[in-house]
Amino acid sequence: MRQIVLDTETTGLETAQGHRIIEIGAVEILHRRRTGRTYHQYLQPDREVDPGAVEVHGITDEFLRDKPRFADIASDFIDFIRDGELVIHNAPFDVGFMDHEFGLLGDDGPRIATLCSVVDTLTMARSMHPGQRNSLDALCRRYEIDNSSRDYHGALLDAEILCDVFLAMTGGQAALSLDHNDPGGSADRRGRAAPRRIPDDRPPLTVSRPNTAELEAHEAWLQRLDKAAGGSCLWRQLERSGE
Repeated sequence: MRQIVLDTETTGLETAQGHRIIEIGAVEILHRRRTGRTYHQYLQPDREVDPGAVEVHGITDEFLRDKPRFADIASDFIDFIRDGELVIHNAPFDVGFMDHEFGLLGDDGPRIATLCSVVDTLTMARSMHPGQRNSLDALCRRYEIDNSSRDYHGALLDAEILCDVFLAMTGGQAALSLDHNDPGGSADRRGRAAPRRIPDDRPPLTVSRPNTAELEAHEAWLQRLDKAAGGSCLWRQLERSGE
């Protein structure tokens, strides 16, 4: 599955007040591994950035003055996210702003729902950790993700951090490499060495088969488990049907 971990920065909080996107950052994941492809763009919003927003992300009007407008980059952005699954923290906010920008392109502008699916990691975190803080910083602490470089919010930096958080929340990055020359599989997200190819000349593994007592004990355990599940254990149903 191709996933795009994405974040935006904006001039303020409400599109209804004319606020616009000023930065987009995205990181591509394929089969639960970073591909190295990213998308990053600052944007000229044709309006002033709220002082409160500058305190959050540090992006000023002066910095944005010579940057392209959303209309200038829309085609490349669409190509990057099309047919992927967007992974966003507090997705309604970012999706709302992206749809607003597409809407300003005219009636022919697409909407996110027509381009890709969306996963909201904030909703996911609230389900996994009810009653706890689930901001990106809180999740970094919970999953031991290094966010020490995050003095300001930044779209690409936050997307990279969220990428690590998302992979940790959903079971970790796939790091298995079947080719010892593949640098992409040399370590996982915490720097631990990844598994290597088993040498062709390694002696065969010893096969230990259960004895009669062990088989009987295992069968008794399966019967207790099936009884506790009300006879709904799938493997027992298959055994009874002879499949």
